[in-house]
Amino acid sequence: MSCPSSPIVVLDSGLGGLTVVRALRKVLPQEDILYFGDTARVPYGSKTAPTVRSFVRQIIRFFLDRRPKHVVIACNTATALALPHLRSEFAGLSISGVIEPGARAAVEAAGRKDLPLIGLIATEATIRSGAYERAIARRRMQARLICRAAPLLVPIIEEGRAMEDPLVRLALRQYLLPLYEKRIDVLLLGCTHYPVFKGLIMQMVGREIPVIDSAEHCAEDVARRLRMSGLLRRDGQRAGDLRCFVTDDPQRFARLAPRFLGFQIPPPTWVGTEELYRLGPEVAEPSLRSAV
Repeated sequence: MSCPSSPIVVLDSGLGGLTVVRALRKVLPQEDILYFGDTARVPYGSKTAPTVRSFVRQIIRFFLDRRPKHVVIACNTATALALPHLRSEFAGLSISGVIEPGARAAVEAAGRKDLPLIGLIATEATIRSGAYERAIARRRMQARLICRAAPLLVPIIEEGRAMEDPLVRLALRQYLLPLYEKRIDVLLLGCTHYPVFKGLIMQMVGREIPVIDSAEHCAEDVARRLRMSGLLRRDGQRAGDLRCFVTDDPQRFARLAPRFLGFQIPPPTWVGTEELYRLGPEVAEPSLRSAV
């Protein structure tokens, strides 16, 4: 049974989910956070839905004995491919993702235009899932969505390349120019890795196009959920703890994490993938009908 002092779990395929952690620490500075970066199996964006669901299921099981009060799937691909199934499987656990908050913010940013055009850059798997189309259509049927897969960005970011790197600028130009030429009204960053380059992206598309960072809106959504369930931690001026876990190369993770968080972290705890596979047998995939 979770309680206000229980931790929030944030999980991602690698470093990108730290953008959600950074946003959470701004809106919920008193909360303890357990972060899991599946760095041995990054990226998720090129993997099949059953594989991604299996990975996320293992990570959630890893944290169950810590009685988390909320789990954030801080990965657009995993949210798109796994969230409904995992909510069904872990029915007693509060779980949220990044797609619904991002879609909501994009629709709001589009204003009152009759037929707003929203541009989306994301992984191939996220786009293939159609999750953003459905989330946006639920809020605004007249909104149009134009999608652009950006498969190079996650590996580039995980390598630690800076905004000044010519390869970064070349890749962003390749992905953003077709959207810009379509005269989009809003640009939605459909991967939690991408906010690392948000400043450069805003510079490239211009001030007139709002750039939506799903990580920020995800954090606001988590705060709302905890407030409504009475699970906000109320320890006065206490600063929450952050503990990180990874499946590969803890030293590299610790070296690159400050770029996402804005502060240094101690080396994370290494968790071997074999330990995750041993946590329990796989379950039969529930149907989407039963997960809705």
